Amino acid sequence: FSKKLPFGIAQVGKAFRNEISPGNFLFRIREFEQMELEYFVNPKEAKKWHRYWSQERFKWYQKLGISKNHLKLYQVPKSDLAHYSKGTIEVHYLFPFSSKFEEIEGIANRGDYDLKVHHKASGQDLRYFELKSKKKFFPYIIEPSLGIERIFLAFLSEAYQEDRERNRVVLKLSFKLAPVKVAVFPLLANKPKLVAYAQKIYQELKKDFIVVFDDSGNIGKRYYRQDEIGTPFCITVDFQTLEDGTVTLRDRDTTFQERVASCQLKEVLKEKFK
Repeated sequence: FSKKLPFGIAQVGKAFRNEISPGNFLFRIREFEQMELEYFVNPKEAKKWHRYWSQERFKWYQKLGISKNHLKLYQVPKSDLAHYSKGTIEVHYLFPFSSKFEEIEGIANRGDYDLKVHHKASGQDLRYFELKSKKKFFPYIIEPSLGIERIFLAFLSEAYQEDRERNRVVLKLSFKLAPVKVAVFPLLANKPKLVAYAQKIYQELKKDFIVVFDDSGNIGKRYYRQDEIGTPFCITVDFQTLEDGTVTLRDRDTTFQERVASCQLKEVLKEKFK
């Protein structure tokens, strides 16, 4: 085995609880999707790596659009720790429907409990051999673990906004999380030249982005439909496009519109999505 400590193995899959509280919605359901990282470290460095992953996970939520004011790290008291835990830090989020912060992820220092149990049950030597010290030992495991349903709800809660000034609902998802990145419209659906031009842009952009084409209803309603599902940018092909090759690029969050040359759309979008 050539890997040197520290190293990690990540996985995602179905998990099940043997205790449920249906009244707690997504927080205590019987069956859920779980993501976790098993990060193997030298026992002498376990506290350092536990702090590292706690901070990294805390920053990860902020990078994907959650305000730092709605997050906090919670040190689980020793009296509440699981029997295997040497220490657990939880990431808590303040949901808009709750009066208190709720757990969305746990980062546990599981010690060497897991490997020792597997070692005993399997009869296989699961100790790590360290070349430098010429010694064998059981690595400690640092485990960030989270349920996808909880963080899905957290990201939706954070992104949902009612823009009363413009009379619209907008889902201000991080560009990385938005299910659709770009929408392409012809200004009018009954003008073949506009539709053909818009279709050409759509076909070209979908090679690099998740794009939808929409020519149903008036342009205002199309914009608002995309706002509601969190599409960051909308492109409209209008009569000026047929004259000079520029299109309207609309920003979801500000509704600001700018004219962009259609031949430069791919580069402009890639720059905005950085």
